[in-house]
Amino acid sequence: MKFSSKYNYLFFKNIFASPYIASIGSVIALPIALLAAPAHLYAQSSELAQLLPQRPVLVVVPNAAGGPNDIAARLLAPKLAEVVKQNFIVDNRASANGVTGSDYVAKATPNGTFLSVGNTGTHAINGSLYKKPLYDPVRDFAAVAPVMTGGLVLAITAKLPPQNFREFVAYTKAQGGKVNAAIAGATGEIATNAIKLMAGANMNNVPYKGGIPAVIAVSAGESHMVLTNPSGVLPQIESGRLRALAVTGGKRESALPAVPTLIESGMDFTVDFWTGVFLPAQTPAAIVQAYAREIRRITALPDVQSRLTGLGYQMMSGSAEEFAALVKRDAERYRKIIIDSKMQQLE
Repeated sequence: MKFSSKYNYLFFKNIFASPYIASIGSVIALPIALLAAPAHLYAQSSELAQLLPQRPVLVVVPNAAGGPNDIAARLLAPKLAEVVKQNFIVDNRASANGVTGSDYVAKATPNGTFLSVGNTGTHAINGSLYKKPLYDPVRDFAAVAPVMTGGLVLAITAKLPPQNFREFVAYTKAQGGKVNAAIAGATGEIATNAIKLMAGANMNNVPYKGGIPAVIAVSAGESHMVLTNPSGVLPQIESGRLRALAVTGGKRESALPAVPTLIESGMDFTVDFWTGVFLPAQTPAAIVQAYAREIRRITALPDVQSRLTGLGYQMMSGSAEEFAALVKRDAERYRKIIIDSKMQQLE
């Protein structure tokens, strides 16, 4: 049985297809490495070091600790600090859909000392999701480099009886509006709404300030279902508190090989998210390019790749120009989906 219709297909056919937490604290200063790095390392990064003002660099994560943006930031920050020889401070500014932290960086001084680690939600969806967005995800930022991509995991509290996606949809219908979906970001909200529209699931959306708070709520039974990144749910799935029913990507997740995709579960729908690094729009091109080269070098390191792939993510690589084109293309794609599906915009 397929949960699809010509109406929903027209709206959604173009949608593209233990976690590592260095610190749970909302702000952590990452000290400058005391040991000498190899000579070739300084040669590669000397340009960036010379371009930046001599002051700490703020790496804003517009989401709660533990999510993909936070993981990426805490992998990049100490390695950037090591070669630039300045402190890189990871600052979690969690808010609904990452608006507050993203807006802060959009309006920050464009001198290279303010970075944002954003994702599909903050930089491709928010511009159309809100009636009066505080920032323009394309115009107000300089896209620097992509870091990783992956699908979302649909997980429910293990206290519920459904064992697969189809049983869950039937369960929500039988409960008559008593099932709550924990919303963790704009991408999760669009995917959840797609399931409600295309599969007919009867759920109430309950927003949370990030994937980890949403997962905790579902584990505690406060909400019943969550669509979020793999790293946020793997420990709870392994402990038996949550049950994974499906993944939203075009293929199964490496960290959850036994969990089928939504397509395999009978719903003609896929959605992936990406995570990347941004600077304020007016940042000098030389600084943008220097950061882009350094981040590409870091994400190619075996220990970084091993850490991220072990959490169910796929590595991304590309120039600043290629990443900017991806952001612009996806912003337009989601704008069309939101408008065509008559999805209610947020205040």
